[in-house]
Amino acid sequence: MMKGAGAGRDLRVLAVGYSGANNTGAEALLRADVDDLRAVLGPGAAITVPSLNVRNLRRYLSEGAGLSIVRMPTVFFAAVWRLVRRHDVVILVEGSTFMDTWGSPLLWYFLWAAWCAHRFGKPCLAYAVDAGELCARNRYLTGRVASRMDRVVVRARAAADRLRACGVTAPIEITADNALTFVPDAADACIVPERWPEAAGGVVGLAAVNYHLFPVRVRPLARRADRYRWPFAFSRSRERSRAAAALAAMYAELADWIVEEQRRSVALLCMEELDEPFAVSIRERMRHPEQARVFSSRVYNASQMTSLLRSLELLVTSRYHAAVLSLGASVPQMAVGHDLRLRSLYGEIGLSNVFFEPGTPDLIGVLKGGIRDLLADPQPTKAILRCGHEELAARARQNREHLKAFFARWGWCA
Repeated sequence: MMKGAGAGRDLRVLAVGYSGANNTGAEALLRADVDDLRAVLGPGAAITVPSLNVRNLRRYLSEGAGLSIVRMPTVFFAAVWRLVRRHDVVILVEGSTFMDTWGSPLLWYFLWAAWCAHRFGKPCLAYAVDAGELCARNRYLTGRVASRMDRVVVRARAAADRLRACGVTAPIEITADNALTFVPDAADACIVPERWPEAAGGVVGLAAVNYHLFPVRVRPLARRADRYRWPFAFSRSRERSRAAAALAAMYAELADWIVEEQRRSVALLCMEELDEPFAVSIRERMRHPEQARVFSSRVYNASQMTSLLRSLELLVTSRYHAAVLSLGASVPQMAVGHDLRLRSLYGEIGLSNVFFEPGTPDLIGVLKGGIRDLLADPQPTKAILRCGHEELAARARQNREHLKAFFARWGWCA
C-alpha cells in the first residue's frame, strides 16, 4: 500500500474545487478527476473533497474507503489552513481557478489553498484548470502564488499565455478539459423521449446566463434576496436588473421564434442551479411556454445533463461546459460569451465565427440567422466539431500522465 512521505500512513490528498453547487461542469470534472487520482494512486490514497454544500455533493460523489467529504465554510481561511496542514498534497481541480469573472472570493479560495500548501511545504498542483480575466490586484496575487506551485496544468493555450502574462514562473503544461473524458451512464441516453415525449420534432437548447449578477462581492449586509452565500452577494442595481430583464426578454423572443419559425421545442438548460431563476423568467416571458422546458442541474445530474446536451439538434450557450459536454455528439452550436474560457474554446476548435459578445449589435438577429443556417445545413459545422473534439479529447487524455508524473516525482504512485 502506498504511504505518505515515509510517515507510515496512507497518502492524504486534498482536492480543492467548486464542489456541491449543483454545477454540471464542476460535477463532471470532479468525477473525472477522482477517477484519475484513483487510477494513478491506487486504493492506498485518502482523498478529501471540501464543499460548501455537502448534501449536494453527495448526490453524485459517494463517500467510502479512500474518499471523504468535508464542509467548507464561506469564510474559509482558517478551515483551509487546517485542511492543508492535515494533508500531504493539494490538488486544485476547479476549472475556473485563475479568474475573477465570477467573483474575487472564489479566486482567493484557490490561491489561499495554494499559498497554505507553500507555507507548509506541501506539493501543490493545479490540475487541468483555466485562466481568465483578472483585475490588476488579482493578477499580482495570481502571479505571486501560482509561481510557488509545483506545476500548473491548463486546459487551453490561451490560459497558459494569460498566466505567463501575470508573471507565473511555475512549470505550465497545456492539455484540455478533463470533462472531455467524462462518460455519461448508458441508462440516461434516452432522457428526452422519456422525460419530454412531447418534444418529438427536435430540440434546440438555450444555456443562458444572467451575467449581470456577477461578480459576486463581499457584502455581509446585503439583502437576503441578493445573497449568494453570506457574506457574499451578487452584484445588484437598478441598471443591472433592467439589463437582466432585457436579456431575458431577448431570449424569450428567440425561443418563440424557434418554436414558430423553426418548428422546434426549446430546452432551457441550467448548467448551475443559480441559472434556474433566469431560465424560469425566460419561459414566463414566452408566448409559447408549453413548447419550452427547464432542465436544471438541481434536478438532473451530470450524466443526465450530458445526455440531454448530446441529444440536441442545436445549442446556443453562454456556459462553457455546455459546449464541452456536447462536443462528444458534434452538436451544432453558437455562443454568447461573457468570459474568456468560451472564447478560447471556440478559438481552438475553429468556431470563432459563431462566438458573439453580449454587446453585439442586433444580437437576436445575428442569432436567428445563425440558427437558421445551422439547422438548414449542419454538416460543415459538425465536421469542424468532430475534428475539434478528437484533438481536445486526445489532449485531455494526457492529463492523467501529467498527474502520474507529478506524483512519481515524490515517489507517490501505486
